[in-house]
Amino acid sequence: MYITTREKAIIELLVKTSGKHTASSLANYLNVSARTVHRDLTGVEKILQSFDLRLVRDLGTGLRIDGKNEKIFRLVQNVMSIIPVDQTPEEKKLQLLIALMQEEAFKIQSLAVELGVSNTTLTTYLEELTEWLSHFNVMITRKRGVGVDLIGSEPAKRNALASYFLHHFNEELIESLFLLENQKFNQELILYYFLPEYIAVIDRLVNTIFNRTQQRLADNDYIGLIVHIGITMQRTESSFLLEEEPGPIHNLKNEYTLIKDICKELEAAFSVTFTEEDRIYLAVILKGSKLQAVNIVPYDSLILSKMVKALIQDVSSQLHIDLTNDFSLYQGLIAHMEPSLYRIKQQMGLFNPLKEEIKQKYPFLFLAVKNSVEKQFKDIEFIPDDEIAFIVLHFGSALVMREENLSIDALIICPTGIGTSKMLASRIKKEITGIDHIEIKSIKEIQDQANVKNYDLIISTVKLPFLDKDYLLVSPLLTEENITAIKDFLRKNLKVLTEKRDYLPLSDKDVPGEGISSSGTLTEVLNQLKIVQKSIEDLVTNFKVYKFHQINNHERVLAEMVMKAQSKQLLNSGIDVLATLKEREKKGGLGIPGTGMGLFHCRDPHIQKLIFQISHLHEPIIVKGMDGSDMHMKDVLLLLAPEELSVKEQEIVSLISTSIIENNEAMMIFSSGNEEFIRTKLESIFLHYLQTKIIKE
Repeated sequence: MYITTREKAIIELLVKTSGKHTASSLANYLNVSARTVHRDLTGVEKILQSFDLRLVRDLGTGLRIDGKNEKIFRLVQNVMSIIPVDQTPEEKKLQLLIALMQEEAFKIQSLAVELGVSNTTLTTYLEELTEWLSHFNVMITRKRGVGVDLIGSEPAKRNALASYFLHHFNEELIESLFLLENQKFNQELILYYFLPEYIAVIDRLVNTIFNRTQQRLADNDYIGLIVHIGITMQRTESSFLLEEEPGPIHNLKNEYTLIKDICKELEAAFSVTFTEEDRIYLAVILKGSKLQAVNIVPYDSLILSKMVKALIQDVSSQLHIDLTNDFSLYQGLIAHMEPSLYRIKQQMGLFNPLKEEIKQKYPFLFLAVKNSVEKQFKDIEFIPDDEIAFIVLHFGSALVMREENLSIDALIICPTGIGTSKMLASRIKKEITGIDHIEIKSIKEIQDQANVKNYDLIISTVKLPFLDKDYLLVSPLLTEENITAIKDFLRKNLKVLTEKRDYLPLSDKDVPGEGISSSGTLTEVLNQLKIVQKSIEDLVTNFKVYKFHQINNHERVLAEMVMKAQSKQLLNSGIDVLATLKEREKKGGLGIPGTGMGLFHCRDPHIQKLIFQISHLHEPIIVKGMDGSDMHMKDVLLLLAPEELSVKEQEIVSLISTSIIENNEAMMIFSSGNEEFIRTKLESIFLHYLQTKIIKE
């Protein structure tokens, strides 16, 4: 049995002083943080389970070990006889990976001595690391007479090392940053690799620069960026350079600028020089992070918006729950999907530590989301389950989910109904989450087919030519192919399986899609209604279609439109708004591919009211599209909003942008240059919104 010194001390304390200690008092006694104790308690629980004991957390009496006295006595005997090992297998494998990153072949014996493990244990670690590294196109090779070596490109190696840190040592990294910030870190290296002085300065710079730009990263992405910068710094300093030619940065301008600022400060603080490849590599990492706040909808991502709406519609259809009017779900998915898709396309391996827990706890929602993501994002060859699990969490939040109310009723048929069928049932329950109820019947018992019509899934170990209902033929030993076939059946038939069941117990106040919160006070509800009314009135009243026959430059067109808006007192500084529009355009193209339209937009403190206007040009002009390619644009769509927007205002702004490419008819209307047609279309969009989200018939 493997046990650390702290785990051993915790067990001894809990046995001696049952009910006297809390996590906080244990932390004080052991001179560690409460976070560390909570992490150790997870290991303690696993040890207790092996002795048929359990750890009880009682708010009134504290922590205690629950179980029979003879089992507690056996636990004490075993724990006292064990010599603790304070380095976990993950720590040993991390040290092994760091050693292999030095790009020199090691003999098995010398590696085993360096890590303080046996040759057999080292071989096990190498096999486990080989499996991990395969996700990053990195291989471990073992050749007689040469030794153990690591083969892979430099970006792949950096990515693999960073992912190992983030997957296995996320909490330790957070704790190290906290200790560094409070000048309490007293070890030579952080996790056997990072120089503390480097990480302390990286943390301070990243925090300062992002605060200065009023942008933020999600917590995990913040830690991830620090880890990647630290690895890049130390690898480059050790002359392990990126060999690839730098790729185009037209879609990385914002990220590249931020990374360049960080690298410049680090070069001034330390004797290290970042290469251009380093900066672009880190900009790609940042691009794959959730950079914007969730409550800021990037309403220029029209194609992505359309796909996200279709995703929500498809998941809703499979589960027979309407989530299509849940704007917060839409917001969250838009904010998540943009960096997520970028990560996938760049093959940036991302491990979700909650993946297995999510798949186990919400198997049917996971299947529904996986089905829909693969259907809507067909241009992506493979979407990892780790990314699917993150998307599931967004839907789970929208459903106010505690647990799924679904289960599959399965029937196993075999010649006699005894023997291997019970073993088969046990394996199916273990291998396929969601199949909780399994009955076993013999062929004779199902001659009357009325006995099988109520089952969701029928599995048989023999052919059943007389059965009218679909069934799956499997081996009594349940092969991997059989398991895959059952999972595929559940995915393809999920809509039918959920049709007659309540997916989740939602109370009235939890039902998604309510336009105005019914749980607020009368004043709050009236305020929301006023916001909706004013937003729609502003957009309809201020709508205008201009036609410029002599201008062949979109910047001049925008200047004319903005100055006309200023003359009508819709904004108070056209020069500043134009500067903000120009800054937004630098971040990426705004032409809508395949439409001949461009959506130019910004939020600015000088804008007083919501504005949506269109300029129809006499001749098309060339602009950069949202996909990075040049395109011909004949219609300039201008969408302006104040810097501070309520959730309802954001929802209405998003409604316009996503309606532009909703279907072919919408695209024809918005690009027609006909003010009457477009105004009628806008009015119908707003009327439908009011009828479905405000007026509940």
